Amino acid sequence: MPSPGPDPAPSSRRTPAALLRGPGRPSWPTPAVLRTETLAGLVVGLALIPEAISFSVIAGVDPKVGLYAACIMAMVIAFVGGRPAMISAATGAVALVVAPVVRAHGLGYLIATVILAGVFQMILGGLGVARLMRFVPRSVMVGFVNALGILLFTAQIPNLRDVPWAVYPLVAAGLALMVLFPRLTRAVPAPLVAIAVLTVITVAAGIAVPTVGDKGTLPSSLPVPGLPDVPFTWHTLTVIAPYAFAMALVGLMESMMTAKLVDDLTDTPSDKTREAVGQGIANIVTGFFGGMGGCGMIGQTMINVKSGARTRLSTFLAGFFLLVLCIVLGPVVSTIPMAALVAVMILVAVGTFDWHSVRPATLRRMPLGESAVMVVTVVVVVATGNLSIGVVVGSLTAMAVFARRVAHLTEVTSVTDPDGTQVVHTVTGQLFFASAGELVGRFDYAGDPDKVVIDLSGTHIWDASSVAALEAVETKYAQRGKSVEVIGLNDVSSALRGRLSGAFAAQH
Repeated sequence: MPSPGPDPAPSSRRTPAALLRGPGRPSWPTPAVLRTETLAGLVVGLALIPEAISFSVIAGVDPKVGLYAACIMAMVIAFVGGRPAMISAATGAVALVVAPVVRAHGLGYLIATVILAGVFQMILGGLGVARLMRFVPRSVMVGFVNALGILLFTAQIPNLRDVPWAVYPLVAAGLALMVLFPRLTRAVPAPLVAIAVLTVITVAAGIAVPTVGDKGTLPSSLPVPGLPDVPFTWHTLTVIAPYAFAMALVGLMESMMTAKLVDDLTDTPSDKTREAVGQGIANIVTGFFGGMGGCGMIGQTMINVKSGARTRLSTFLAGFFLLVLCIVLGPVVSTIPMAALVAVMILVAVGTFDWHSVRPATLRRMPLGESAVMVVTVVVVVATGNLSIGVVVGSLTAMAVFARRVAHLTEVTSVTDPDGTQVVHTVTGQLFFASAGELVGRFDYAGDPDKVVIDLSGTHIWDASSVAALEAVETKYAQRGKSVEVIGLNDVSSALRGRLSGAFAAQH
């Protein structure tokens, strides 16, 4: 896959149509693409309603705060984001971070936190934090995807508990429709058909089942911009700054992981730096309109991509349709049975899970360390319910596995001259903190002849620990009156050793 890169033209010279288009993606005004993008946006807009309301409950705010965030973030990120077809809106991860602010200080401080988090994200994006995504290994990505599938599925379980019996056949019917309908035609997304059919059935037959309206009251007016109702003092800044920074980090991590996932699914690149800055802009705008903020939404993005969407138009329309659905068609949307949306999310969860990664044949071929990293990522994400924590723990585990593997690849081969006056120790492998400690114990300080040559042409010195280990070896030989000559260092290793030489003398 080509490496992520910026869009081909500066945003300052691009028309709105060009902004809604990404590099190497279809020109959306064609009838077929326009239809696909529009219908995908409508499906996502419908799916966003119960999610936004649920996240509002988690954050401890009125449902309209989450719904406004979902509308505005999706519409803004469509223009300023770096990943076409990705959906950004209110999310559970952000809701968990900002909930303590609401409980302790109220809605005004939440809005101020969202705006400051957006500023932090713009700064971090400008500093290139998005480039850190290259350090996330594939095994963590696979674990991330599998954990996401599990979380998407388990998130539907509360909607299947203590409900009328009619919910279960409705969910089954929705799943059957989404599996079978594409065999007839793909002109209309199957999830949209399932939602429409189940809604008509429940309303026409008067079936009493939980509906979208039961989740909360939908807003009846457009959001109005304004400043957060907080004192603009240093104390306010010290209160909100820790939460804002945490929200910025969590939002960026989840957004970057979502963008990378869509890159892989669509085999198209995206500009991660632009996405990071765009997330900040979207959160700032959302905050000024009274929304709770958010980030990339993995579940809704999967719905969008699997519905065939590939451009920014679907992202914009998801937010626009959500606004229209809530304000203009609120009474109609309120009648949609939750069973229909549950069926959609279950199918998305099943499609998201990487079933190939857990096949016995795949696990047998995969190195044990890779499988362990994937399992650790899945377990941590599912246990904490936080995708960001799982990615961090999984990446750290992968680094530890890699360090352990590479450390054991360092070898020392010794050849003594026939006359017994000199020995040459050839070191191969990588010298860094994990392998340097073992290096000290690889030499026969008492038994070696008086002249010792250490050949490092087959290795590279990466850090101070390696320089310290070499000095320790030289010191141990010197204590026995033997001379040591180090040869074969490449330029970078030699420069590092020269810069740090003597800095560890006090430790020997």
